[in-house]
Amino acid sequence: MNSHLYFRQAATAQIVLDPLTDRIICANQEACRLWRRDITQLEGQRASELFAPNFPGLVVFSQELLEKGRGWCDHLLINTGDSDLRLEVAGRSNRAGDDWHLFLSMQVADEMNDERHHSAAQRHYLSGIGHWNRVSQVFQEFERENQLLLDAAGEGIYGVDADGITTFVNPAAQRILGYSAEELAGRNMHSMVHYHHADGSHYSAHQCPIFAAFKDGTVHEVDDDVFWHKDGTPIDVEYTSTPIRDNGFIVGAVVIFRDVSQKKADRRKLLETMAEVQQLKHRLELENAYLQEEIKAEYNYRHIVGRSAAVQQIVQQIQLVAPSDATVLIHGESGTGKELIARAIHDHSPRSHRSLIRVNCAAIPAELFESEFFGHSKGAFTGAHGDRTGRFELADGGTLFLDEVGEIPLHLQGKLLRVLQEQQFERVGEGRTRHVDVRILAATNKDLKSMVEAGQFREDLYYRLNVFPVESVPLRKRLEDIPLLTQHFLQKACTRANKALLKIPLTEMEKLQQYHWPGNIRELENVIERQVILTKGGTLRFDNLNPGHLPVLPEAAPPNCPHQEEVLTEAQLVELDKSNIRRALALCGGKISGSGGAAELLGIKPTTLASRVKKYNLQSNPVQHLPDHRAHA
Repeated sequence: MNSHLYFRQAATAQIVLDPLTDRIICANQEACRLWRRDITQLEGQRASELFAPNFPGLVVFSQELLEKGRGWCDHLLINTGDSDLRLEVAGRSNRAGDDWHLFLSMQVADEMNDERHHSAAQRHYLSGIGHWNRVSQVFQEFERENQLLLDAAGEGIYGVDADGITTFVNPAAQRILGYSAEELAGRNMHSMVHYHHADGSHYSAHQCPIFAAFKDGTVHEVDDDVFWHKDGTPIDVEYTSTPIRDNGFIVGAVVIFRDVSQKKADRRKLLETMAEVQQLKHRLELENAYLQEEIKAEYNYRHIVGRSAAVQQIVQQIQLVAPSDATVLIHGESGTGKELIARAIHDHSPRSHRSLIRVNCAAIPAELFESEFFGHSKGAFTGAHGDRTGRFELADGGTLFLDEVGEIPLHLQGKLLRVLQEQQFERVGEGRTRHVDVRILAATNKDLKSMVEAGQFREDLYYRLNVFPVESVPLRKRLEDIPLLTQHFLQKACTRANKALLKIPLTEMEKLQQYHWPGNIRELENVIERQVILTKGGTLRFDNLNPGHLPVLPEAAPPNCPHQEEVLTEAQLVELDKSNIRRALALCGGKISGSGGAAELLGIKPTTLASRVKKYNLQSNPVQHLPDHRAHA
């Protein structure tokens, strides 16, 4: 019997093909059986037709054989007429002169898998049939005694022997894992459903807590792991592995597991929601703290007091601009109620459900400008012991009021302009860009246009702010409002001083209307409050209020000492000091230090003045509110 006859009768399907001509040179009987063709039909046939279902795979495999000399694959497909068959193919190449031949030996992949499974079972059987029978009986007995429980349980339950081979699987485990009991029985459970970690990395059986029960004989509970579904998707599980003993020897384990994918998803959603709530809580706490500061600052009026033409014009402008998101620049002298106008615009805007956040630009040191406006992260600079939310972020969804905007140093105006235009910024020391939705209102007592011409204020920032200008007129141009304002401040001052409402004669009211009020409404409030404190009767008088001059304390000799110089009590001296500081702060627009500051005006050190302001619980920038319009008959 020659070698050609051996080739024809080989146990596996074999062919020889010419890769250059794409032709089958010769084939054996098993190849004819595989393709269901006789030898004459098969030899000379085009290889590309025989492997048509996966011809690209044949090309790649042929190239591998030509380059490496031999190879193996299990992805080639052929069509036998009824269906496609997947083959396991071992091959090698041979060169004879200029000719190349490829020798392929082929077997049906499914048949090979069945043979391997049978072989594995046979080996296991032959290696310990007695032990297997005994272990099998243990698990059969367990399954029989607990059949009702296994069938009714909502948790997945399966048993494995000490080698990790599956002995039984309940219906819930089949449903969760996607495998039937027949597919899992006799197979290594770890390699079927527990072979990878959640991140896709290999999960060694030596690290598996289920298998650990075979070694240490203790119950292992795991509340965060994954099993793998038949379709390859991960299943979040928690499980308990309990060792099973027979005559004192550990023969396997019973595993009870449950699918906690929905539970973990709900927990993640809860944590995300809690994080959002915490952020909202933090923001509300900041806003609350801010509002408490505003309350302490006595920004508590809700109506614009007055019926003059100037007030009516301001009210009309507020009604026009409030519903929009336009930037408003409020300009006017100190003490005229610019912040009150800003509050009225905010209160009548669609953003009124959010806060109006005020920034006193004159009170922010240049080195803290970015931190104050944009916030900072922990450790961004010395003293940054925690994260800080800036005023822009605090005002998100609401309104940001930039008071005394003309005081911002020129070199910092560009940073402010960028945020105003783009509505985005980064905290100091943080790379993350934050987006906000903030409406801008600004106020100044300076002539910004003149500052632009003098190079002291950026022109582009000026035009960005001056979209809708509103003028807060001085009190001397609305003298007809003084009676209403006086009555308003009188009622407030009497309440503070715990006094009955005092009366103001018409002649005293005329005195107030004849004074030119350089400190505007703020000065009027201070004068009335001082007089309420000093007045001992039921009528308020302003005997020493002279046109063109600041009011001074009334001179009155103490009782029974008509010829002695006036002597004030300690309480009167304190009230005098308070009133004097209030007047100085009013005249300087709340500015304490520096050129034109209240300390310079009083002739004392800024630190001394700051100490007294704190001691007397005064405000360094007591801007007078003139709230919403209130009509008067």
